[in-house]
Amino acid sequence: MTEQETNTENTQKEEPRIGVFICECGVNIAGAVDCNAVADYIGTLPNVTTAVVNKYTCSDAGQEEIKHAIKDLNLNRVLVASCTPKTHEPIFRACVEEAGLNQYLFEFVNIREHCSWIHMWEKEDATHKAKELVRMGVARAALLEPLQSNEVPVTNKALVIGAGVTGMQAALDIGDMGFQVYLVEQGPSIGGKMAQLDKTFPTNDCSICILGPKMVEVARNKNIEIMSYSEVTEVDGYVGNFKVKVKHKPRYLNIEDCSGCGLCTEKCPIEVPYTEFNEGIGTRKAIYVPFPQAVPLRALVDKSVCIDCGACIKACERGAIDMEQQETFSELDVGVIVVAAGYDVYNPEPKHEYGFGLYDNVITTMEFERLINASGPTMGKVVRPSDVQPPKRIGFVQCVGSRDKNSNIYCSSFCCMASLKNAQLIKEKYPDTEVYIMYMDMRTPFRMYEEFYNRARDSGIKFIRGKPAEVTETQDKNIIARVEDTLTGEIVNLELDMMVLSVGAVAPESTETVRQILKVSKAADGFMMEAHPKLKPVDTTLDGIFIGGMTQGPKDIPYSISQGSACAARATRFLAQGKAMTEGITAVVDDDICVTCGVCVPMCPFQALSMEDEKLKIISALCKGCGTCMAACPTGALQQSHFKNEQLLAQVKNVFAYGEV
Repeated sequence: MTEQETNTENTQKEEPRIGVFICECGVNIAGAVDCNAVADYIGTLPNVTTAVVNKYTCSDAGQEEIKHAIKDLNLNRVLVASCTPKTHEPIFRACVEEAGLNQYLFEFVNIREHCSWIHMWEKEDATHKAKELVRMGVARAALLEPLQSNEVPVTNKALVIGAGVTGMQAALDIGDMGFQVYLVEQGPSIGGKMAQLDKTFPTNDCSICILGPKMVEVARNKNIEIMSYSEVTEVDGYVGNFKVKVKHKPRYLNIEDCSGCGLCTEKCPIEVPYTEFNEGIGTRKAIYVPFPQAVPLRALVDKSVCIDCGACIKACERGAIDMEQQETFSELDVGVIVVAAGYDVYNPEPKHEYGFGLYDNVITTMEFERLINASGPTMGKVVRPSDVQPPKRIGFVQCVGSRDKNSNIYCSSFCCMASLKNAQLIKEKYPDTEVYIMYMDMRTPFRMYEEFYNRARDSGIKFIRGKPAEVTETQDKNIIARVEDTLTGEIVNLELDMMVLSVGAVAPESTETVRQILKVSKAADGFMMEAHPKLKPVDTTLDGIFIGGMTQGPKDIPYSISQGSACAARATRFLAQGKAMTEGITAVVDDDICVTCGVCVPMCPFQALSMEDEKLKIISALCKGCGTCMAACPTGALQQSHFKNEQLLAQVKNVFAYGEV
């Protein structure tokens, strides 16, 4: 028997000796709660050995006091009454473990959010409530049992889902640390949305000039295996031991033989609108290379429009084209997963917002990006879709699909700067063009962003604080935007040759599919949810799975790249150590009570339960202790360690007065 197991057995036999530490947190708690009165009252309760007040319990001095008390007073339970357990419970768990106490013999009571903040002006009531909550915590602490975390080995390979700028950065960082990376991208090329942009704010650098070298760097990294035109279809397992199934969609050519020369494209007689990359502006062939800087620079066949004429087969000198190609599957074993699956832009067409879909000369930001791009369908010449003539008056409308209770209430964060950039580019190319930006609020929060905004104003761009209330079209296809300038109170009727809708970001359907496969939580805005918005912005509630870039929420390019590196750093902690510790709070089954009805198995959101040999099996490494299976169990055979029925009932019975369970 190990020393830790011996201590655990001894703790279970001993009478509870509880140390209670009440934090003032400056005036955050002490401003509304009389902490000394709480300590005096709690000190009178059974099983409480000591009850003391700290100025800041989470500080080094506060934690040292806890450690000394455990050793000097032979405490076998610790309760801290302070702020939120979401941020501070791991700190105190580690603290008591360093003092030789099992980390699960720790109880946390939140008297900041539940008392001082919510009852800020009711000090007597706040103090009374704090006494009750701590009393309930003491009753539960007396029944806590020591638990053990499990150690699992970690496969030293990583999977990155999505090869936009965030996914590429994550893959590069992990690969540069010497670990194998599988980079899965659903599109035919890596690069993501950034490859479609003309310039990047606030420096107005050429987007592909920045992105292209990074794409090549990814392709050359010996530790990165690019799986383009592929999708993740299944994920099983847990941190350190994920089993992933990847579907490789057919390109209808052998990627090893194709050189990307473009001869097949030249001979193909079929032309269709290029919706995938050029936003429907211009055309592409039935067989095509995604864009000139694509990685891999390989063609693919769109079988939905191909007429099987064989012209491409005849043109291909390498014999790379294979019209009988079928989808294939790969099975991967990885230790960690990074999700950087990107975003979609908001589509205003279903509601015909501001006339989009009705009027030819109302376009979106992404369509404008392809028009002004030097390698775009018009070679950088900005023209009206209706008559292919240069517009002399252009208006940008902000917050389309963002900050709107009828679509998405969140700010997409990059739209203001994108319009400022495009407006400046128009002024540089066509100085005589009248440019208007109609906005609610201009948001320029980061370095050089405010200067970028000032530069736009100085260049003659006109700003109108207000959004069009009505948009109509004239006979010559001009756009009339009726808008009230809320700064002057004037109603303005703008006649424009072109109107650009600054559409926000939304979570794509493909990301939702990945989210469901991985069983990661979703936020109210539709994007994947992080474990904690401040302390764990790229972690998820599932160990070994990380999210970054637009997958986690709207953000600009520098922020996305930073999160890609953050995901890599967090992921390689497991890869470098070669092992991971899983949570000790899991479901437990009483085989004597379990009737193997199987009701709990489909209820588990983490697939931790299964029926084997007419017995319920629980995979502890997968179980997150959510309690769903316990609620579903008709016989009460399932319980959750650390939250057993008797522990919870002890709290309930001590809501109003201390009583034995």
